[in-house]
Amino acid sequence: MLRKLYDWSMELAETRHALWALALISFLESSIFPIPPDLLLIPMVLARPDRAWLIAGVCTVSSVLGGFAGYAVGSFLYEGIGEPVLAFYGYLDRFNDFQGMYNEWGAWIVAGAGVTPFPYKVITIASGVTQLDLGVFGIASVLSRGLRFFVVAALLWKWGTPMRGFIERRLGLLATLAFALLLGGFLLLKVL
Repeated sequence: MLRKLYDWSMELAETRHALWALALISFLESSIFPIPPDLLLIPMVLARPDRAWLIAGVCTVSSVLGGFAGYAVGSFLYEGIGEPVLAFYGYLDRFNDFQGMYNEWGAWIVAGAGVTPFPYKVITIASGVTQLDLGVFGIASVLSRGLRFFVVAALLWKWGTPMRGFIERRLGLLATLAFALLLGGFLLLKVL
């Protein structure tokens, strides 16, 4: 099954609809969707290294626009939509404590979440709830999401061909490792 999913993502990466699919996933991931766009970004750059910068750019722009959608959820729809999403990620109980210091450190918090695998949607919603300055939010989002996606694209552009062979030979091991890291991240969120 894992091989079929990998093959499907590689096939999708080579279609004319790939950029639109990446844009949609990247947008949704920044506001409500739990799957990171890297799962499509990586095979797209591996399949088309000549388009690495375009792919990273589409991913960045879509992610930042999705971040503004998450900000709007937090700002306008917190009670109906924001609270359940934060509760899903285990942040609702600690959110009141978090809210007090949030605006003081908001730019760094947004930048940190934008670069790391931390669920960015939690930060975009929190930014809207706390009414973090929209300019600060936008600049931190563009810089951090751009850094994350362009670094991945640059690494794959430079060393993608040998990495593709490595990934294909060790797909099961890498998937298990990725799942363990994702699960570990969620468990860490629960503890914090």
